[in-house]
Amino acid sequence: MSAPPLFGRRKYWAKRFGVAPFLPTTRAEMDALGWDTCDVVLVTGDAYVDHVSFGAAVIGRVLERQGFRVGILTQPDWRSVDDFMALGVPALFWGVTGGNMDSLVNHYTSDRKRRSDDAYTAGGEAGQRPDRAVIVYSERCREANALAVETGGEAAPVVLGGIEASLRRIAHYDYWSDKVRRSVLLDARADMLIYGNAERAIIELAHRLAEREPIAAIDDLRGTAIVRRELPEDFVELDSSEVDQPPGLVRLRRVRQRETPRERTAVRLPSFEVVRNDKLLYAHASRVLHQEANPHNGRALVQRHGNRELWVNPPPIPLTTEEMDAVYELPFQRRPHPRHEPGGNIPAYEMIKTSVMLMRGCFGGCSFCSITEHEGRIIQSRSKDSVIREIELIRDTVPGFTGIISDVGGPTANMWRLGCKSPQIEASCRKPSCVYPGICENLRTDHSELIALYREARALPGVKKIFVASGLRYDLAVESPEYVRELVSHHVGGYLKIAPEHVADGPLSKMMKPGVGTYDRFKALFERYSAQAGKKQYLIPYFIAAHPGTTNEDMLELALWLKQNGFRPDQVQAFLPSPMATATAMYHSGRNPLHPLHRDVEGEGGEEGSEGSERVEVPKGLELRRLHKAFLRYHDPNNWPMLRAALQRMGREDLIGNGKHHLVPTYQPKGTGGGRSEGRRHKKPKGRKRKPGQPRQPREGTALTQHTGLPPRRTGGR
Repeated sequence: MSAPPLFGRRKYWAKRFGVAPFLPTTRAEMDALGWDTCDVVLVTGDAYVDHVSFGAAVIGRVLERQGFRVGILTQPDWRSVDDFMALGVPALFWGVTGGNMDSLVNHYTSDRKRRSDDAYTAGGEAGQRPDRAVIVYSERCREANALAVETGGEAAPVVLGGIEASLRRIAHYDYWSDKVRRSVLLDARADMLIYGNAERAIIELAHRLAEREPIAAIDDLRGTAIVRRELPEDFVELDSSEVDQPPGLVRLRRVRQRETPRERTAVRLPSFEVVRNDKLLYAHASRVLHQEANPHNGRALVQRHGNRELWVNPPPIPLTTEEMDAVYELPFQRRPHPRHEPGGNIPAYEMIKTSVMLMRGCFGGCSFCSITEHEGRIIQSRSKDSVIREIELIRDTVPGFTGIISDVGGPTANMWRLGCKSPQIEASCRKPSCVYPGICENLRTDHSELIALYREARALPGVKKIFVASGLRYDLAVESPEYVRELVSHHVGGYLKIAPEHVADGPLSKMMKPGVGTYDRFKALFERYSAQAGKKQYLIPYFIAAHPGTTNEDMLELALWLKQNGFRPDQVQAFLPSPMATATAMYHSGRNPLHPLHRDVEGEGGEEGSEGSERVEVPKGLELRRLHKAFLRYHDPNNWPMLRAALQRMGREDLIGNGKHHLVPTYQPKGTGGGRSEGRRHKKPKGRKRKPGQPRQPREGTALTQHTGLPPRRTGGR
C-alpha cells in the first residue's frame, strides 16, 4: 500500500514569508517575521529545541515546508489562559502535545514517587508542565477560543498528538490512578487525535482546513482518531467485543462480506464501560489493537464510550527513504530557542546534540515497550548520503564540536535498513514480533550496509570518533559476526549497554525477549573481538524487576546469575506500566494477550492449559516490587534483612551465610537495614571498587523511557 508523496501538495500561500530562523514563540517574533497571525499554534510541554529529535520542532518545520505559518507555545503557564493568548488563536488549528515523554512518566518513578528534575526543561527544572498535559492544555486552548469568539473572532479546532496522546488513544489502563480511563480524545474534548509519527496526517489536515473543509467532515485520515455519534453506513463491522467466538459480521448495510474491502471494514472493540469492569475483555481489546497495527492490513477500530463512538482509523503509511531524508534535512537550527538560554542547559538536548538518527520503528515487539504502538513495526530508514550530510553539518555548525559523534542509531541501534524480504508477506503479516520466539526466516539480518555506513562516517575529515549508544538488538547482531567485530573495534567507548532484561524463561516469555543463551553468544563475540582489537571493554546488562510473569523464584535466579557473573547493579529499574503496552495489559488483567483469550466455565478464567486463558503472575504492591528490586541489588546491606526474610519463606536458607556461594550474609553492619546489627558483630566488609564493567546505572526508571520511542534520553540497550 502506498501513499501520495509527503510534500506533493501545492504549498499554501503563506510560503511567501519564507523560512523562520526559529518558529516564533512570542508576538514580537511574529511581528519580526511580518505575520499578522499563525496558521497553526503548537503547544508543547517541552522546552523548544529546534532539532529533529524533538517532535514539536519536526511537526512545525514540516508544516512550514508546506507554506504554513507555525508558532510554538513552549511550556506555557497552564494555570491561566494568558500564555495561551500570546500568539493569538490560530487560523487553522491548535496542535497540542505533552512533549517527547508522557507527562506522568516524566513526573513519576515506577513507584509513583515524584521526580525532582525534568530533562526536557532548561536547567533540568521540574514542574514546568502539568500532569496529564494534553488534557490541561486542551482546556486552556478552548478557553482561548471562547475569548476569541467573544471579541468577534473564530474558534480553532484542537488537535492532539505526540506520545501522550498516541498511547492513550483508546480506553486504557492508567497506572497512576490505577483504573481504566477513557480515550484521552474524550477527556480532552478535542476535535481530533493524531497518533504515531504524524507528518502525513498533519500536512493533509492543514491543507484541508485551509480549503475550508470543516474538521468534523475530515474523518478519513489514516493515523487519526475522532468521535462520532453514529458509524458510516458504507462500512461493515466485525464484532470483536467478546472473546468466546471469532469476530462475527454485523451488516450496517446490505453489503456482502466478500464485496467489502478491508478499507471499508471496522473492528468493534469492547466498549469503555465494559473494559473498565471486565479485565479479561480489557486484555482482549489490547490483543485486537496490536493485531491491527500493520499499516498494510490494519483495519479501523471502533469503541463505544457512552453514547458516542470512538473511531480509530488504520495506522499511517510509513515514510519512504526519500521522505525520511526530506524531513530530517529540513532547516533546523539544531539548538534550543534563545529564550531558554538564561535557564541553563536542557539535559535532553545535551544528550543528543551530536547524535544522528538513522531510522524509526522497531520490529522487536517487546511487550513492555511502546515503540511499536507509536512508531510502528516497519523500519523507516534514511539514506546513507543523508546521514553523512548530517554528520558533516554537526561537524561544521555545532559550537564546541570536539570531533565526537555521540550516537549513530535510533530506537534500536542495528535495525537500519532491515525488514521483511517479501513486500507481499510484510503486507499480510500480523505477528507482533519478527524476532520472537526466533528470528523470522523472512527477515533480512544482513548488517553489511550498516557496516559500510560506519566506515564511511568515521573516515570523514574532522570526525575523531563515532559511538553507538542506542539500544543494541544483540539477537540480531549475533547473526552478523562481522558487524559485532566492526562495532566492538571502532564504536564502543569501553562499555556497551545491552538489555537481556532477565534470565528466567517465565518473565522472558512475557517480555518477548530471547533467552540468556543468546546473550552468552553475543558476550563471547564481544570479548573475542575486544581482545583482537587490543581493548579492555565491558558489557553492561540491564534488567527489569517486577515485570508481569515474574515470581520471587525468578528474581532469585537472576540475583544468583548476577552474583555468579560479578555484576553489582548500583541502581535498578522496576517495570513501569506505560499506557497501551502489552505488558501493561498483563499487569492490569493478570492474563496473557499474546495468546488467544477465552472464558472458562466459571467465568473467572482458568489455569494455563485449561479451557480458560493463560494467567500471568503479576508482582503488585509496593513491598513485593521493593523485594524484586532488592534481588537485583543483593549486595546492598540495606536489602539484606528483606532478602533474608524472603529466602526463609522460600525455603532457601542455604543461601544465607558468609561464604562466596551464599547470596546474603548472616551479619548486618551497623547503620544499615533500618535496624541494629544482627547476630555476631562483624566488621563491615570493605566495599569492592566497582570494576570497569560495573559502572553506576541510570537512576531508577530512566531506562524505561527509551521504550517510549523517543529519540532523546536513550539510556539503555535492548
